[in-house]
Amino acid sequence: MLDDVFFRELTAAESALLTTATLENLNWCGERFSAIDVSTRSEFVHYTILDPYRGDFGWVAEAGNEAIGVVWAQHLPPDDPGYGFLDEDTPEVSLWVREDWRGRGLGRALLRRAQDDARTRQVPRISLSVEADNYAKNLYLAEGFVDVPGREADGVMAWSP
Repeated sequence: MLDDVFFRELTAAESALLTTATLENLNWCGERFSAIDVSTRSEFVHYTILDPYRGDFGWVAEAGNEAIGVVWAQHLPPDDPGYGFLDEDTPEVSLWVREDWRGRGLGRALLRRAQDDARTRQVPRISLSVEADNYAKNLYLAEGFVDVPGREADGVMAWSP
């Protein structure tokens, strides 16, 4: 199913891809936010910046020279936390798969790359945030993520290698 997919490391120069991915992640259940929201609202804009010097990392899936999915992990600071923020040592993961590529195992393949990276980098755990009725939660559960006690209402989950 993924024979035509090429995986490569995400670079800091790909903020346009992260903007698209963030917007589509926010609008997973219908249009709620705009590209202007993602570019101007502080609670969203930090998701569009990959900073390798901070320890951020990620992967892009491509088919036919087009990005069809991306996973990225960010060490966001306490004064600008993400929805799944736990602490400075726990990078928060975001995952996006283009709609026409969903259901083929691409999200799982990307998530596993992020988990492998976390192991290699000796990151103690990674976190994420997912809305309760988002079908992606089933993927996260299947890949070993668990609800963070006390943060269940926020949809915060964590995985440890």
